[in-house]
Amino acid sequence: MVFNVVHWNVDPEIFRIGKFAVRWYGLLFASGFLFGYMIMAKMFRKEGVPLEILDKLTLYVAVGTVVGARLGHVCFYEPSYFCAHPGEILKIWHGGLASHGAAIGILLALWLFKKKTGYSFLWTIDRVVVVVALAGFFIRMGNLMNSEIYGVPTSLPWGFIFERNHETVPKHPTQIYEALSYLLIFFYLRWVYYRRDGKVPEGLLFSLFLILIFTARFFIEFIKEPQEAFEQALPLDMGQILSIPFILAGVALLIYVRKKEGKS
Repeated sequence: MVFNVVHWNVDPEIFRIGKFAVRWYGLLFASGFLFGYMIMAKMFRKEGVPLEILDKLTLYVAVGTVVGARLGHVCFYEPSYFCAHPGEILKIWHGGLASHGAAIGILLALWLFKKKTGYSFLWTIDRVVVVVALAGFFIRMGNLMNSEIYGVPTSLPWGFIFERNHETVPKHPTQIYEALSYLLIFFYLRWVYYRRDGKVPEGLLFSLFLILIFTARFFIEFIKEPQEAFEQALPLDMGQILSIPFILAGVALLIYVRKKEGKS
C-alpha cells in the first residue's frame, strides 16, 4: 500500500478557557495513570492485596514520575540553561520531561514506599512496570500531539510533515514507533503475569521491562533527531547513553532471577 505523506498539524490544545487550557499531552498523561490504576487494581484484587495499598502506591509513583522526569530533563539535557534560570525548573507546562529521569524517580519512589509499608521492592516494581509500559504508550502519543521528539527525514510512505514546526520534508514519526513498541511490551508483560497466574518470581517482570523498553528506545534513537545541540558531537545520543545501564541492569537481574528460580 502506498501512502501520501501525512501532513501533521494537530493543535496541542483541545480547548482553552481564559488562561486555562486542556492539552492532549496532559489528557494522555492522565489516561496512563487512570488505566494503570484500573489494571493494577485487578492485579491487587487477584492477589488479595488491599486497595488502600494501591492508593498509596499510586501517589508515590505519580510524584516520582513527574519529579524524576522533570529533574532528568534538567540534569541530562539542559543543565546550563536551568542553572542560569532555576525558576524555570518548576514550569513543567513549558515542556521538558525525560523518560530516563522518570525511571529513576519511580525507582526512588518505590524504595521509599518499601520503607514506609514493608512491601518487597521487587514484588512491587514487578507489578508497577506492567502499567508503566502502558503509560509510555500514552506519553509518546502525547508527544505526537505536541509535534515533538520526532525523527530524521525519511522517504518512506508513512513519513510525517510536522507543519506546526515549519517542517517541509517528511520525518520518521518516532513517537508512533516508540508508542507501539511500549504497547506490545505492555501486552507481553501482562501475558507473562497471567500465564503464571500472578505468581511470578520476584524481579522477572522488572528485568524483562528494563531489557525490552530500553532496547527499543536505544534502537529507535538512531532515527531520532537530537533533542539538544550538544548530542551531535557524541557517538551516541543522550537517550542511548542513558539506556545502556538500564539494559545491563535488566540482563543482570534476569540472570539472577533465573538462577534463583532454578534452585527453588
